[in-house]
Amino acid sequence: MQAKKIWAMYWSATGTTRTVVTAVAGKMAGRLGLPLEEYDFTLPAARQGAPEFGPEDGVVFGTPTYAGRVPNVLLKYLATVKGNGAAAVPVVTFGNRAFDDSLIELRDILADNGFRPFAAAAFACEHSFSTTLAAGRPDADDLALAAQFAGQAAARVAALDADTPVIEVPGRAKADRDYYQPRDRAGNSIDIRKVKPKTNDQCDNCGICAEVCPMGSIDPQDVRQFTGICIKCGACIKKCPRGAKYYDDPGYLYHKTELEEGYKRRAEVSLFL
Repeated sequence: MQAKKIWAMYWSATGTTRTVVTAVAGKMAGRLGLPLEEYDFTLPAARQGAPEFGPEDGVVFGTPTYAGRVPNVLLKYLATVKGNGAAAVPVVTFGNRAFDDSLIELRDILADNGFRPFAAAAFACEHSFSTTLAAGRPDADDLALAAQFAGQAAARVAALDADTPVIEVPGRAKADRDYYQPRDRAGNSIDIRKVKPKTNDQCDNCGICAEVCPMGSIDPQDVRQFTGICIKCGACIKKCPRGAKYYDDPGYLYHKTELEEGYKRRAEVSLFL
């Protein structure tokens, strides 16, 4: 493969996926002496189109893991992103629990869309629900691994061709994949799909939460009102300068506490080359 450009393409509500993807793509571009370009499809307007990729592009493509999968709200858009022979490095992030089937799902989406996934990675990052679960990750150690991985991936680029096999990653076959379901300690399902944040009196209606909502679901004229779904991405909470957004749903808070107490260990980065 004669690469001419490296891309960092990602969906990143709170910025951690962006940090990982740009670290990998930036290091690959530097090693190969190629230009780097970013495409951030986090906000709705960016999901109205996609770059035109081709066989001279290398794309580091990242999404977070939601309920053990690629966020289902992205699937319709991802189906429109065509690789046209571009080399790809699927990267997923996860909130210190597990990446389950998200990496194999993203790999399959890219392969089905004409990309050539030849390397892959999964990085633990601070959970969207929490400021203590994997707090501060990706950290310096994670980014050192990202740089090492990027160097190894860059070294493979020249040898890529149409016969290069799709990278093997762990996960279940398409027909066997399901979504992670939160449960209480008695085994009862916890359904937080319709839960939305509340707004406290610290809010000054600055509108930042509406600007950063990946679903465009917060009314910019009255940020206490929702005009669409909430996917619990954490953007409005973590990016509010006044700490005005919060959840008070008992099921959400129970699940958040269970995650924080049950997954205190440092989850490992997984690299596939």
